Amino acid sequence: MTLPAHEHRRLVAAVTGRPFGTVTGAEALDADDRRRLDDLVSRRLAGEPLQHLEGSVSFGPLDLLVDARVLVPRPETEQVFDQAARSLGEAGPGTLVVDLCTGSGALALALKHRFPDARVIGVDVSEDALAVAKENGTRLDLEVEWLHGDLFTPLPKRLMGRVDLLVSNPPYVAEDEWADLPTDVRDHEPRVALVAGPEGTEVLARIAEEAFWWLGVGGWAVCEIGATQGAAAERLFAAYDREVRTDLAGRDRILVARKGAPCCV
Repeated sequence: MTLPAHEHRRLVAAVTGRPFGTVTGAEALDADDRRRLDDLVSRRLAGEPLQHLEGSVSFGPLDLLVDARVLVPRPETEQVFDQAARSLGEAGPGTLVVDLCTGSGALALALKHRFPDARVIGVDVSEDALAVAKENGTRLDLEVEWLHGDLFTPLPKRLMGRVDLLVSNPPYVAEDEWADLPTDVRDHEPRVALVAGPEGTEVLARIAEEAFWWLGVGGWAVCEIGATQGAAAERLFAAYDREVRTDLAGRDRILVARKGAPCCV
């Protein structure tokens, strides 16, 4: 078995430090680089995610560190960022943004980059994930407040009714779907960030119920959902003006909801 040519080039770039666009894959490597490349190729063929081997991934305007402690941010989550930023529109010093299940910090950091005057809080139940998020924030010199806990639990109660934008890429895989996930996901990404419960919508349901009390009037909630969960998401967010939007493949993927105002922008 051999790697696809573009993956091989990406690993050569990772080993040599050269920009991907300048790598042909036929470079003469010294002995150390050749050993490192052979190791990375073997690990990739064994199913380890390419982004883990590279050590980073592009997300919107940012380059983020990723490893086995966090999900690899995907294009669908970049669309959540785009929809969230478009929904919020602008943000000043009084704007409050909360990212639940922040993982690598991708959404929180991208939104802080887009809206530098906003107060941004990232929350995750995994201390390992928060360690990665904090490292990303430090590297990017973006000031995000990181809180450890389950969904809304660690948020200060004084913030109830004041959140302007809530974003989340929550776990949304059903327990019986776990075994069918690709090997690079199932064996190398944290199960706690993927599996929500028997139905797959358990975490989304909790967010829908609790977010209503945390959002201000006109506040937005933008969540990534599973491709088959559009109808369920609309039911769960029945107390909001809401709309399910599709990803680039035309699949239901993003729940956009607004408290007390039309949601479409």
